[in-house]
Amino acid sequence: MSKYTKQFKLGVVKRYLNKSTSFNAIGQHYCINGSIVRRWVKRYEHYGAEGLGKKFSHYNLEFRLSVLQHMWDQQLSYAETALVFDIRSPGCLGVWERSYHSGGIDALTPRTRGRPKNMSAPPTPKAPHAKEDESRSHEELLAEVAYLRMENAYLKKFKSLSSATSTDNTAQQAQVVQELRQQYPIAGLLKLAGLARSTFYYQQKALLAADKYADLKGRIRSIYARHKGRYGYRRITATIQKMGTLVNHKTVQRLMTSLGLKSLVRIKKYRSYKGDVGCAAPNILQRQFEAQEPNQKWVTDVTEFNVAREKLYLSPVLDLYNGEIIAYETSRRPVFEMVSNMLKKALVKLKPGEKPVLHSDQGWQYRMPAYQRLLGKNQVTQSMSRKGNCLDNAAMESFFAVLKSEYFYLDKFKSIDELQKGLAKYIHYYNYDRIKMKLKGLSPVQYRTQPLVT
Repeated sequence: MSKYTKQFKLGVVKRYLNKSTSFNAIGQHYCINGSIVRRWVKRYEHYGAEGLGKKFSHYNLEFRLSVLQHMWDQQLSYAETALVFDIRSPGCLGVWERSYHSGGIDALTPRTRGRPKNMSAPPTPKAPHAKEDESRSHEELLAEVAYLRMENAYLKKFKSLSSATSTDNTAQQAQVVQELRQQYPIAGLLKLAGLARSTFYYQQKALLAADKYADLKGRIRSIYARHKGRYGYRRITATIQKMGTLVNHKTVQRLMTSLGLKSLVRIKKYRSYKGDVGCAAPNILQRQFEAQEPNQKWVTDVTEFNVAREKLYLSPVLDLYNGEIIAYETSRRPVFEMVSNMLKKALVKLKPGEKPVLHSDQGWQYRMPAYQRLLGKNQVTQSMSRKGNCLDNAAMESFFAVLKSEYFYLDKFKSIDELQKGLAKYIHYYNYDRIKMKLKGLSPVQYRTQPLVT
């Protein structure tokens, strides 16, 4: 999927052509790089609006050679050559040129995309015979029988071992060879298993070696059990070091992972901020959490729930007029589609002439160009909290606190599906039945419809 639509590119180009300004200024206005604006303008000047749309092309060998030859003859850059031949990705010209210089025409020939339909099976060792049965000697037939018996014994032993253990394949093969070497020649077993002699003896040495971390693992288990799972690898490392044993925290972390030990407290919370992605909007709301009418001021955010080692994310929109949740969306991953679908549901409820302010934090979802374009299209003013200041969005944080204290922490959930169904019921209860003293003892929906009733 293209990051920018054809209509968006066309709008950027026309803005540049209509205003006497630089590429960088236009790019800064749309939160894109100035070089991208320059490329779009050049394509529009050469090919018109069609040059800004998608193009799916498969370039054959003759076309690639003609492009490279023209570029060399005219001493053009990759960008200039791509513009002449209407190639949307100038970087592929560099790939073609390097392939041609390194491997000639064969390297430049297009390869079939994807995985081949018929995958060739790996060659299996065959019994040592090259003649017809009638022409072979008695010794050759006995050798073939011995080989087949060895192969049968190896496959049976390997199958039973692989189903009973979870070690790696090489270790399993070496163990099978070790168990059968008293009955069959080791050279034939190694050839059948596809193992080098050095690999086989290395695996034997590794099996005989004692676990050098056995004592350390015992200490880790003891400390973890003594503190009832409250300690993570950092505190366990510090405790072991106080005992006089010098150990690296990465070693403790790796051993705890292999033992299946993990701290049971302070689970990492969801953080939506991922750096300076896109453009941040100013803090227009300024902690003014009172609204005089519906759909005047909205707030939104994303919160995380953890059930049975699975996560569920909730993205609601709250109206500051009455604290009503006017739209929400849930997802098992914090993807942009969750926020986008939530916003579309909320925009449907706007009446003609209503232009609310939508406040959020500086999460990456709210800095996406697609999100900001959707707000601008519907004349919604975007407002953002200051970086690292949750109090700027206190109204939304207050709703999350109420939701978790009244619903999530009071119940026990067996699955994410059960939590998801319960969230829908609670939000309906919160909007229609749960009264607020701040709203004169009415629920959010009752408070919003009260003027209509009276």
